[in-house]
Amino acid sequence: MKIGMITDSVGKLSFEAMLRFAAETGIEQIEVACGNWSRAPHMKLDEMLESAPARREYLAKIKDHGLELMALNCSGNQLAPGESGKKHDAVVRKTFQLAKLLGIDTVVMMSGLPGGPGDANPNWIVTAWPPETQAILKYQWEKVAIPYWRNLVKHAAKCGVEKICIEIHGTQLVYNIDTMLKLRDAAGERVGANYDPSHMMWMGGDPLMGMKRLKGAIYHVHAKDTKIDPENAGINTRLETKSNDRVDARAWNYVTLGFGHGESWWRDFIARLAQLGYDGVLSIEHEDNTMSPQEGLRRSVEFLQKMIIREAT
Repeated sequence: MKIGMITDSVGKLSFEAMLRFAAETGIEQIEVACGNWSRAPHMKLDEMLESAPARREYLAKIKDHGLELMALNCSGNQLAPGESGKKHDAVVRKTFQLAKLLGIDTVVMMSGLPGGPGDANPNWIVTAWPPETQAILKYQWEKVAIPYWRNLVKHAAKCGVEKICIEIHGTQLVYNIDTMLKLRDAAGERVGANYDPSHMMWMGGDPLMGMKRLKGAIYHVHAKDTKIDPENAGINTRLETKSNDRVDARAWNYVTLGFGHGESWWRDFIARLAQLGYDGVLSIEHEDNTMSPQEGLRRSVEFLQKMIIREAT
């Protein structure tokens, strides 16, 4: 395994400053966002698609810092109703095209979330009642998601993208293990999981138990932690709509590695990844509102270096 990061974690740094920081911190591989929900601080997607010299210079700078570009990220909602979904889909397809030109076979993204029939906005269904929820789910999967994903997988094949890494995330159609496997069964084995344990934590799942069912289907890992506030969660549940900056009032918050779950938990997580045959990157995603990105990433790298498995049997 290797230690990486999604470069949006230090999105205020320039491309060159980000590379210097990553190399100095002990990062080995980087994951770069190309747009959609990211403002893509380290990637000019259209320019890179159009210019071979720009691509060569980009890769050369990464290599000069002893780093490796291991994945592109285009997380957004390409299944959203209307123009929003169309715009996100365009970025997704451009990202796949750029992956081919850069020699990258791994793209990280979300499943997307449709609306229901006639909806103007996405609609996340998380209960079996009232009865119309089942009709909405049937529409979302059978009329929107599955046809879209089967078509996108064909596009990925033409672009040489072997691993489409779906982040299992709340407010998305794929938000747990069953929905991840449902999409994979429908779209094929080119679709796998970006396994970020932090999301299952706040939704009340157990990432250590969930990963067992994904053997052979974990293509990428985001290393991110969540801390649950038992008092706030006990009063208001883990369904949380307070803004992320209201740390003290929220039921849960994303935190720097080790600040939500300790070393023992993360050792178990990494060991289980190895047991399942995962030998890829642990891509740190810093979203801790109580600590600067630079400090959070330094601490996270130091934390992982004590337990990462470099040579799996």
